[in-house]
Amino acid sequence: MVVKTSRFPTPGETVLGGEFFVFPGGKGANQAVAAARMGADVRFFCALGDDSFGQQARQGYAREGIRTDAILKVPDTATGVALITVNEAGENEIVVAPGANARLTAEFLKEQALLLQETDLALAQLEIPIAVISFLAGFCREKGIPLLLNPAPAQPLASDLLEGLFAISPNQSETERLTGIRPDSPATAEKAAAVLRKQGVENVAITLGAAGVFYLGTEGKFQLPPPRVKAIDTTAAGDVFNGVLAAGLASGNTWKDSLIRANRAAALSVTRMGAQASAPYLKELEP
Repeated sequence: MVVKTSRFPTPGETVLGGEFFVFPGGKGANQAVAAARMGADVRFFCALGDDSFGQQARQGYAREGIRTDAILKVPDTATGVALITVNEAGENEIVVAPGANARLTAEFLKEQALLLQETDLALAQLEIPIAVISFLAGFCREKGIPLLLNPAPAQPLASDLLEGLFAISPNQSETERLTGIRPDSPATAEKAAAVLRKQGVENVAITLGAAGVFYLGTEGKFQLPPPRVKAIDTTAAGDVFNGVLAAGLASGNTWKDSLIRANRAAALSVTRMGAQASAPYLKELEP
């Protein structure tokens, strides 16, 4: 649920806002939609509440061509909701009520093991319980499935989760939370990425906002600038980036090619309002 305003309120202050929108969202859902719009065959493992938002979400996934046979329906629980304020610079502040997201369990994923094993590449984020992520990381290591972890919202990660992880894609604040290093220059980005590599991550892609993305991993190191655009809403830009990146890697593209496309997709997404609605289609990114 999004409201636009000229500026963010200070604590205790009420600001008269502008337009109000209701968009389908959620980090995992945004990423799934972004990947599907790149032509990827996506199956979404998630939990929805037994409410109208849950019904709408499932129907929306199906319209996007996303497989919905691994969705946990949680009775007597609300579907997750995000309350988002967007200022005139396109910046946002977000509060999430996890709802059914918090009820997703490792046991449910165990029950879905046969479907998980069909995965060419898994993409996960941290709006679900960390126990689920830990199980998924171990499962992917055991089965040889590449796992791309987008560590958002930021929180500490156990060393055994990072050890052997195929890839991680933190933004600047998440990188600082994980490494103690603020990646505000190429040198500090490389230093932070090296810390994550030393902890066992094979590939590190640090998103740097207007400075693009820094990569350090099995294909070397490089930094890619993003296209220049005028941002009106940065909501879900990181999710679009990760969904498009995952789709590219799953199809066998190199890291550089996958990151270039992900950069372009994220840049295009910030020129539009909304979360899933802002994710571009493949034809929009082709030369």
